[in-house]
Amino acid sequence: MKFNGFIAAIFMAIIIAYFVPEGVVLFPLKTITDIGVGFIFFFYGLKLSPAEFKLGLLNYKVHIVIQLSTFVVFPLLVLLFLPLFETGTGSDLWIALFFLGTLPSTVSSSIVMVSLAKGNLPTAIFNASLSGLIGIFATPIWLSFFLSKSADFEFLDVLVKLCWQIIIPLILGLILQKSLGNLARKHSKKLGFLDKTTIILIVYSSFSNSFSSRIFTNVETEDLLKLTALVVLLFLVVYFGLGLVCNFLGFKLKDKITAQFCGTKKSLVHGSVMVKVIFGNSANTGLLLLPIMIYHSLQLLLIAYFAEKYRKRVLLAETQQKFYR
Repeated sequence: MKFNGFIAAIFMAIIIAYFVPEGVVLFPLKTITDIGVGFIFFFYGLKLSPAEFKLGLLNYKVHIVIQLSTFVVFPLLVLLFLPLFETGTGSDLWIALFFLGTLPSTVSSSIVMVSLAKGNLPTAIFNASLSGLIGIFATPIWLSFFLSKSADFEFLDVLVKLCWQIIIPLILGLILQKSLGNLARKHSKKLGFLDKTTIILIVYSSFSNSFSSRIFTNVETEDLLKLTALVVLLFLVVYFGLGLVCNFLGFKLKDKITAQFCGTKKSLVHGSVMVKVIFGNSANTGLLLLPIMIYHSLQLLLIAYFAEKYRKRVLLAETQQKFYR
């Protein structure tokens, strides 16, 4: 794994938030991040490639497995962890873990890792794009079952915020795709810098609020270790479980790679955006982001390791096929 500057910048933002939490007052971060979130999804709409989307459309069995894993299996597995938390659904740590379970898959890293492992790239592009669209609605719907009585969560208010900050910019991006889509895809890396800068500012703002409100003083080291262990367990259960399901369904190796890589990914970008939209400047937003940050780092390390193993396996299989021909 190469040095990941984005992950390093996120942890640096948390450190700065710890020592300078009042720094949030110096800049209108709420306005900046609100605008940034809108641009993230506007450019997301612009960069969706209709040709690549259609190319992966027909592989429906893989799509079903990935989307069920992302939006059904993950949340249900986190529900099984409830007995491990004394206050059950009243536990902020469990809600943070459940929030992780409801998030969509990543787009960029899913595609990069599937490409590295020689998996089915068109199917990966389709599922990563579809997951992001479904997650806009699936994440708040799942959360509404457990947060509907909370003063910080009003489902109708959340829907209005989703419309203004996510859905409307996304639709505008899709509408303007014909005229600006190629330009957006050409400058994808530069636009990605805007995404990452917005996420770093959201992380800083969230942890500033949490540190200022002393949310983390109520969290024991033992609880953080338990949270980390459950995040690792969640990844491993889903990853190897998907492998078994793919074998049972008779998937080809390239489809199995795509299912395992896309079906286990969780998006830090969507997590940061959803925390911002759903919970606003609530004091516990830093705590809510903690599991997805741990998971994001973990998935990059483990998937990179598995991708290299799969790449060698696929190349060996292709070499053997050429030899026997």
